[in-house]
Amino acid sequence: MDTCLVIVGSPKGKDSITLHTCLYLEKQFPQLQFSYLYPGQRIKALEKDFSAALESIRRADMLLFCYPVYTFLVPYQLHRFIELMKLSGEDFSGKIATQVSTSKHFYDITAHRFLQDNCQDMGMRVLDGLSADMDDILKESGRKQARDWMDFVLWQLGERPVAAASEKKAVIVADLEPEDRKLKEMIDRFVAVSPYACDVINIREFPFQGGCLSCFNCAATGKCAYKDGFDEFLRGTIHKHDAILYAFRIQDHSMGSRFKLYDDRQFCNGHRTVTMGTPFGYLVEGEYSKEENLRLLLEARAQVGGNFLAGVASDEGDVNANIGRLSATLGYAMETRYTPPQNFLGVGGMKIFRDLIYMMRGLMRADHKFFKSHGQYDFPQKQWKTSWKMYLVGWLMNNKKLRAKAGGKFSEGMIGPYKKAIDT
Repeated sequence: MDTCLVIVGSPKGKDSITLHTCLYLEKQFPQLQFSYLYPGQRIKALEKDFSAALESIRRADMLLFCYPVYTFLVPYQLHRFIELMKLSGEDFSGKIATQVSTSKHFYDITAHRFLQDNCQDMGMRVLDGLSADMDDILKESGRKQARDWMDFVLWQLGERPVAAASEKKAVIVADLEPEDRKLKEMIDRFVAVSPYACDVINIREFPFQGGCLSCFNCAATGKCAYKDGFDEFLRGTIHKHDAILYAFRIQDHSMGSRFKLYDDRQFCNGHRTVTMGTPFGYLVEGEYSKEENLRLLLEARAQVGGNFLAGVASDEGDVNANIGRLSATLGYAMETRYTPPQNFLGVGGMKIFRDLIYMMRGLMRADHKFFKSHGQYDFPQKQWKTSWKMYLVGWLMNNKKLRAKAGGKFSEGMIGPYKKAIDT
């Protein structure tokens, strides 16, 4: 891939905060040729004549849709641009598409899904996008996430080879009954193609004494009331691996009751994200594409836990190709420790847990200690400098004389720090 067309959906055009993430990536990846199209500012002109936009799209190897999230979706201007693409009658099949959004992660998932679905309608190959906080590019951690994301994009396109390290190891946690022949074959196939050694654990064989009792015996000590040793087994065996895969047959629109028992008993770790940074993957027997709630569940679990969901390989379609892609992506994540930013599911879920644990810290002492030591008490009142800046900006914006005198300088002032970040 040589050329990347950035389609800027913000009505602010070159003053867009989101755009500065793409400008930063352009400097960090000089081997790519970036060009820019501004439908966010020029949608009325494009409605009259779409030919120049079509020509730009034809020349590009990859389309990178760049936008702020507006009311659960992309801005109207970008929405209309997508309509114009469809109305053009152009064949976009095979074109690579991805996206960069900025927001406070409020329903960024619906905006990304909207763009993904529409690009797939047009026959494009859609790669996972980057959902960033609007201030991420101002921090080194956020800039690193942007660089890591583009590295992952290039790897998916075959332009970033990553060598495997033999000392790493994955674990496959399965719910296997004797008649589960097809699922067993999927597990065997994954083990055969994986560049890493894999342990296989069948939770059917673990001597669970029962399901979680909600007794809160583990709240202070982290020790389960049951004497079956599951807490030590979970921490000392399963969580010691560099990647975790789950293999199951879809039952009752879920992973099955045995896995529900397994999941509930993980409350011995409370609300502590003890596996964050560990990539997850799934091997699924059944019509996974039809299980919308289950798909949401698996994504949410990875997001809240701070895990990269490397993929779900089901036996729909070409099962061997699905397993091969999952194995390769999981291997990439194991080597690079790739973890994208949390989206609405992760950010929203952790804010609920943050407030809950802080309120119940007298009881949930192990959780409180973990949240405190990992900086998860990110309460907004701690950001007093930003709060005072917003008071000042609000006062200036509400003063008619100053607002008229400043003109467009407010926008310049807002994007000033972002311009500096590009050169970092």
